[in-house]
Amino acid sequence: MSELKRTPLFELYKEYGGKTIDFGGWELPVQFSSIKEEHEAVRTRAGLFDVSHMGEIEVKGPDSLSYLQKLLTNDISKLTDGKAIYTAMCYENGGTVDDLLVYKLGDNHYLLVVNASNIDKDYEWMKNHLEGEATVENLSEDYAQLAIQGPLAESVLQKLSPDHDLSKIGFFRFNPEVKLDGRKTLVSRTGYTGEDGFEIYCKPEDAVSLWKKILEAGKEEGVLPCGLGARDTLRFEANLALYGQELSPDITPLEAGIGFAVKLNKDADFIGKDALLEQKENGVPRKLVGIEMLDRGIPRHGYPVYKGNVKIGEVTTGTQSPTLKKNIGLALVDSKESGLGNELEVEIRGKRLKAIVSATPFYKRDKK
Repeated sequence: MSELKRTPLFELYKEYGGKTIDFGGWELPVQFSSIKEEHEAVRTRAGLFDVSHMGEIEVKGPDSLSYLQKLLTNDISKLTDGKAIYTAMCYENGGTVDDLLVYKLGDNHYLLVVNASNIDKDYEWMKNHLEGEATVENLSEDYAQLAIQGPLAESVLQKLSPDHDLSKIGFFRFNPEVKLDGRKTLVSRTGYTGEDGFEIYCKPEDAVSLWKKILEAGKEEGVLPCGLGARDTLRFEANLALYGQELSPDITPLEAGIGFAVKLNKDADFIGKDALLEQKENGVPRKLVGIEMLDRGIPRHGYPVYKGNVKIGEVTTGTQSPTLKKNIGLALVDSKESGLGNELEVEIRGKRLKAIVSATPFYKRDKK
């Protein structure tokens, strides 16, 4: 068995009570205190996550825009310096290679942030489809990444940044020159929890110090270190897709409900466009829907979903929602059965239990 990869913060986990698991080949904390406590901290105050396992791939050169337009589903030409965009990368058949963020650092200079388990696969895919005067480089080893998420994220992080007004960084915007506790970082107003917050890209050697300083700055506010468990329940309530569950080589972005990141009318053909155009015109065969259990039982990833005696799909993610205190899930089902209020059954431990198709996202933050 190959050894699990570790982030620059690994040695700190024990100090903060972290319990680690194997997550896509990485030894990462699933929780520090408890998933419910961490989840609640992010929804009401703020939480700090180590997301240094994420991958960073740089694209440069005179043809970098046309290259990215061919590779990605969203319209990268809409980006200006200091803006980020969410997009997918597809196979010819419309299935998903990955979902990712693109940061525009300058003319002909982009940083792509990809899922940890897909770094090598994405990098190979990108190199194999390289054309014109563009270069790609995997810089994942050069970055550590922290995320502070929650309604108090800005006020806590601001304490470490006397020279920069963080309120000036809008949603899906970033500043590549923010000094945090005297260390140069790239700070973006993005995240994966459904809350306001920031992702902080720093040198690996600065990560430990910044982690400690942020928790120290947020001590009075009750900021907690958070693990993968809370990250999953938070993103799930906000209906944010997870690669390997809501997205995969067999699931298209249109089926997964991220059609907003697919621009079929942009001035460039991209890999997978024909297949996605066909789905758009004929209607997607399957749709990702929210489900709420009517009978007692928690839907989990991979559980089959039935209408009568016909299997119509399966659960992609499910849990007991810490915010709503309900057993809910996301399921990829036959489009004909995707209507709100439709009664279905989920097979849990050999028993078929009643559920209903419900609206998503399950949780939306109050943007006062």
